[in-house]
Amino acid sequence: MVSGRWHWVRGLWAAGKPLFQGRALLVTNTLGCGALMAAGDGARQTWEIRARPGQRFNPLRSASMFAMGCSMGPFLHYWYLWLDRLLPASGLRSLPSVLRKVLVDQLVASPLLGVWYFLGLGWLEGQTLEESHQELRDKFWEFYKADWCVWPPAQLVNFLFVPSQFRVTYINGVTLGWDTYLSYLKYRVPAMAVEQS
Repeated sequence: MVSGRWHWVRGLWAAGKPLFQGRALLVTNTLGCGALMAAGDGARQTWEIRARPGQRFNPLRSASMFAMGCSMGPFLHYWYLWLDRLLPASGLRSLPSVLRKVLVDQLVASPLLGVWYFLGLGWLEGQTLEESHQELRDKFWEFYKADWCVWPPAQLVNFLFVPSQFRVTYINGVTLGWDTYLSYLKYRVPAMAVEQS
């Protein structure tokens, strides 16, 4: 009886398993990053619409977020492959090596992705390079401080317990909340602008 209840889960797992192997894994990671970045933006826009009557959902904004996420997917895919080769460690027995992986990820990938996010979205949305660079200067340290609060614990779990082919998918799961924050950071309206409207 119990095995009958879980039959659909086993069927779903069997159907989805090829998405996490070989070349399909790159596509899965890329589209997963895009979809979750767009979903995070959608969640943020839903909140903004409730907080600011008259504001409408902006599908182009979510499309830009989807494109940004898709552009980051291949980087993350290959980054984790490279990081696993550089520091082949997982599990509690290799905790010192796992901690080094978390540190390398925070010192290299996190700042790169932050710069990529602000400059890339600025470009997609028609900002000049100077405008995007100014926004990066204005928001980078806030982004990076929040990054240090969220990602080291998440990456510790990732590198300790998650099999390598599921690393980006795991990160995508954590990313839904993170992407909602990124959307907030990118699109927040300054307090003076809200008061004037």
